Amino acid sequence: MMPQYLKPVPDWEEHEKPTLPGSASMPWHPPHRRLAYALVALLVGITGGLGNALATANLPFMQGQLGLTPAQGSWLVAAYAMVNVTANLLAFKFRQQYGIRLFAEIGLGLYAALAVLHLFVGSYETTVLTRAASGFAGAACSTLGTLYMLQSLPRRYTGNLLVIGVGISQLAIPIAWLVSPGLVDTGQWHNLYLFEAGLALCAFAAVVVLKLPPGAQIKAFEPLDFLTFALLAPAVGLLVVVLAQGYTRWWFDTPWLGWALVAAIVLGTTAFIIEHFRRNPLLQTRWLASLPVLHFIVGAFLIRFLTTEQSYGVVGLMRQLGMGPDQMRPLFGVILAGVVTGIAAASLTFGPKRIIPQLLMAILLLGSAAFLDQSRTSLDRPHDFYASQFLASVGAGMFMGPLIMLGITQALKQGVDHMITFLVTLSITQTLGGLAGSAVLGTYQLHREQVYSSALVSQLDPADGVVAQRLKQQQQLYAGLITDPVQRSAQGTAQLALTTRREANVRAFNDVFTLSGTVALAFLGWLLLLSVRTALLKQWRKRQRRAVSPTVPASPPAATR
Repeated sequence: MMPQYLKPVPDWEEHEKPTLPGSASMPWHPPHRRLAYALVALLVGITGGLGNALATANLPFMQGQLGLTPAQGSWLVAAYAMVNVTANLLAFKFRQQYGIRLFAEIGLGLYAALAVLHLFVGSYETTVLTRAASGFAGAACSTLGTLYMLQSLPRRYTGNLLVIGVGISQLAIPIAWLVSPGLVDTGQWHNLYLFEAGLALCAFAAVVVLKLPPGAQIKAFEPLDFLTFALLAPAVGLLVVVLAQGYTRWWFDTPWLGWALVAAIVLGTTAFIIEHFRRNPLLQTRWLASLPVLHFIVGAFLIRFLTTEQSYGVVGLMRQLGMGPDQMRPLFGVILAGVVTGIAAASLTFGPKRIIPQLLMAILLLGSAAFLDQSRTSLDRPHDFYASQFLASVGAGMFMGPLIMLGITQALKQGVDHMITFLVTLSITQTLGGLAGSAVLGTYQLHREQVYSSALVSQLDPADGVVAQRLKQQQQLYAGLITDPVQRSAQGTAQLALTTRREANVRAFNDVFTLSGTVALAFLGWLLLLSVRTALLKQWRKRQRRAVSPTVPASPPAATR
């Protein structure tokens, strides 16, 4: 069906035409303007994820400052993820119909306004609203950063720039850990939101001053799109809530989590049934059910799952050992260097035939990092993780660009109308993959910690000479503080119990690293098998075409005509 243009289409030259409706055109720019586009892309891309990264890195600090329980604190993470993952359901069509400029100004303007409002109100409710607005702005900024980056070089570098543009948002987490100590050194949470509000205002000003070139605007929305959104958005949001709250409230102790999961399944199923029978569906359900797309969904989910070995495993272990943002700042400097290296490597080696090898290398690096960390002790400190986390961050920086290029290639083979389905699928797999990674690894770590705690406590027999000597050493630590021998003995016993629990937690995190490495190894083997199968299938089909190709008969002699 031919698109219905809402505005006259400019007389673009062939190399200036936008790739898709809703994207910016690509006219010629002088060098100074190309540099400005690259800098705005960097600012906008980092802004989209930095607010949530700051909240995640300083979550224990914010919970203490605002008097929040762990369950309330997890709502901050859930609010961002809920809005971020659902914003892409209608964002692509919004850009197609109303233009990328309006989309950017609404997203960043709302985010900046709520961040400033939160500085004056400072309540738990405005904190949640700010995180939700950050999720919407994050969805806008991830697209904006890529589109601005595409303007920084001529069109022949589109693939390389796309890899860089989608990777910029990955810089937000290490940057958040690097700047956090300087922002919270006064002991107040306001500096975090003052920095976040200032960054949002700078990004808003940048996209208003340096606008993207105009693109084509077409009629994109249909009434049933909003019905699908009304069903699918709460369905995905409820899944996010279950994953974010399940570990904190515990899965089997909170009945409403089960009902939320049931509601998510019902709403999601209803939305997919409606889309399946629509004439112009928002989501291409038949394409989603095809085997290559199912392989893509599983692969995108698993590779995002593997990156949580760093965000949950290493950070969780360091926090368990008493390390805060100050002590972990050098580690995240190494991680930032690794992410930049991964993005640069993926961009410089970009090519259609290198997408699968790049993904395999990313998985290999993530798995190697996990296996390097599987024998940690309570004496390890952040500098002991430099080598493993550099490898993990290179893998994390490398995978996103090739993954998106692989999905875009598959979607455009089917038509432009399949792009929304791809973008929604990518957003859901990345958000749910990250949350599921933290939930699964957290649950597994707690289970293993209980097993190890029981085993270690059962060995603490006061009649044993070694245990008795350790108890005596613990009691001597309090000799100058506690004069009552009974209380001193009780305090020494409690201290030994804390030490036992710490050691149990360290062992449990080692099991988490082993599990993550095992998943990576299995995932790598599965991808290799698929690659070999695809290559063999192509060769077989080529032989079959050659075997059945008709041969042209020779012309009969003139006498027989």
